[in-house]
Amino acid sequence: MTIWIDADACPRIVKEIVFKASQRLRLPVRLVANTGLSKHHSELISSVMVTEGFDAADDYIVLHATAKDLVITADIPLAARIVAHGGIALDPRGELYTEENVGERLSLRDLMQELRATGEIRGGPAQLGLTDRQRFASALDRTLTRMMKESHLASKKSPGNSVSGANS
Repeated sequence: MTIWIDADACPRIVKEIVFKASQRLRLPVRLVANTGLSKHHSELISSVMVTEGFDAADDYIVLHATAKDLVITADIPLAARIVAHGGIALDPRGELYTEENVGERLSLRDLMQELRATGEIRGGPAQLGLTDRQRFASALDRTLTRMMKESHLASKKSPGNSVSGANS
């Protein structure tokens, strides 16, 4: 299991929460961005810099993440792609993207973009507050605990019953 972070716009505090969980649970983290990222002092954390281009980081994550991985992203179209491939995505405010809610989230995103384009509203989402950080940390812990339990149970099954989780 790997934790993937869509790092271009991910808040620093969210990354720090993920890094702490990574160290505690010994899980690798891959930050993907089309801008340079700072070096990390952990063998569990690595960065991937993709070529500049619309959705290049998203495409890289979709290509390399598996259904056994967790993707942290505020990018709803990326989350929709991950969920469509059977993967798990969590937003920096602690909401788990699911088949049931990702379509609604995409529609709301599109509406908000349209309202911004026409000047009817300005700005984007509010900054991450303390409640958001706490909600994210709790959701991350719950999600990783569930995923690790499922992974442990799956590894106890016979090898003949395994199914590839690749998202290609």
